[in-house]
Amino acid sequence: MRRVVVTGLGVVSALGPDAASFWKALREGRSAIGPLQGFPDGATTVQVAAQARDFDPAAHFDAKQIDLLDRFSQFALVAARQAVRESGAPLGERAAVVMGSAMGGKITEDQGFHQLYAEGKKRFSPFTIPRSMPNAAASQITMEFGITGPGLTIATACAAATHAVGFAFQMVRSGLVDVALAGGSEAPFSLGSLKGWEGVRVMAPDTCRPFSRDRKGMVLGEGAAVLVLEADEPARARGARIFAEVAGFGMSSDAGHITIPSQAGAARAMQAALQDASLAPETIGYINAHGTGTEANDRTETQAIRQVFGTYAERLAVSSTKSMHGHALGASGALELVATALALHRGLLPPTANFTAAGHSCDLDYLPNHAREFQVEAALSNSFAFGGLNAVLCMRRAV
Repeated sequence: MRRVVVTGLGVVSALGPDAASFWKALREGRSAIGPLQGFPDGATTVQVAAQARDFDPAAHFDAKQIDLLDRFSQFALVAARQAVRESGAPLGERAAVVMGSAMGGKITEDQGFHQLYAEGKKRFSPFTIPRSMPNAAASQITMEFGITGPGLTIATACAAATHAVGFAFQMVRSGLVDVALAGGSEAPFSLGSLKGWEGVRVMAPDTCRPFSRDRKGMVLGEGAAVLVLEADEPARARGARIFAEVAGFGMSSDAGHITIPSQAGAARAMQAALQDASLAPETIGYINAHGTGTEANDRTETQAIRQVFGTYAERLAVSSTKSMHGHALGASGALELVATALALHRGLLPPTANFTAAGHSCDLDYLPNHAREFQVEAALSNSFAFGGLNAVLCMRRAV
């Protein structure tokens, strides 16, 4: 089995157009959550969002390309370009692309339904399906870089990107491929999607306050993150900058409720990641939590961490960066893995923004509001999805 390292990072998010701006905002504890824009007054009860307000497709694509790309694919391609440029890894038939998305081209789909049902339109663009299909982002990345190895999309709701990076990690570690571009992309801000989220009744009216007593729910975000994973030896031989090592991957299914999370399921995924990495729980210094800001998730995740780590949980640093970049659904895990890799690389742990006072049964060190300079040797990144599908990745500091 080969060691696997991260040599490239690409980000498009509400916090900024690249990994540098993303990290700067995390370091400063600055939240991108603000009033929802782009929808008529009264169209939705969703009031706040973390939107990539400064993203301009014309700055990255010509008009013909824009016709072919839903917003979620645009995000993915821009993030992939950044990651590939930074890594310099050789691509081709020994490379893979694995992307996650919970919703795919939902904006294109929503526009089509409006044209059909509201406008009575009879004919549609031949690009409707190629734009909206969930694998569009992964396919566009393979074509952009001439990658002829495995290409696939994972659609496991909010765990999609973490599953995607985990499977890419396994491909590289096993020798199936030498390099993988992996991550997630999401553009959920269509009216149909927002109305669906209204129905779930978990949306915060003000901001995202994970683990806080006065938290009121989650806040949607959008964007993409792509990581370049490759075998350690050739990366070092090439002189690549190594941000972190991917050490282990764990998965589980709750096999319980479709929306209520399970402490046991979350704990099994964390334990599986530690076992896969051959690390004792006491090796972990930081957890980037799923941390959605909902009553059920925050309490359950805290209890699962205590189940896995026992009394050592008192010494763990835990934070939810969703408090800053929002819950980007199938892209969240990738954004959080970038945050985790940079935390290990920089020796600085991002905070939980908007934190007030700890909620009931939320009794860990959540790094409230301010980043902490602290070098940890290993970290976990948690993703727990609707449907009870859980994914956890373990990263180690590169040495």
